[in-house]
Amino acid sequence: MSETIPSEFEKSELLIAVVQGQDADMAIETLGDADFRVTRLPSVGGFLGRKSATLMIGVNSENHDRAIEILDKTCRQRVAFIAVPMENSPLPMPAPTPVTIGGANVFTLEVDHYEEF
Repeated sequence: MSETIPSEFEKSELLIAVVQGQDADMAIETLGDADFRVTRLPSVGGFLGRKSATLMIGVNSENHDRAIEILDKTCRQRVAFIAVPMENSPLPMPAPTPVTIGGANVFTLEVDHYEEF
């Protein structure tokens, strides 16, 4: 049975944030303290073998910027080193190469309709 969206939810959005696993707990706790509802989805894979987490966050349009601000503060970028084989080396010696990882990738979806059972 479908329902009409109540007026307080008319301008609702769903944020889908992909964050590093080590940032997820702090992001969820801080968002919860700010009265956002967050669902953590199990994520498979990750850049450089590091775990990631996918967070679904329901927000009103007025609170969108506040949620993004919280994610910006709790999900930081870091420098990690990967081993890249050196070219023209007589032995396969890897050279440590710095790469920037982390932060949050956030997708915003407008919610036109939802159903609750």
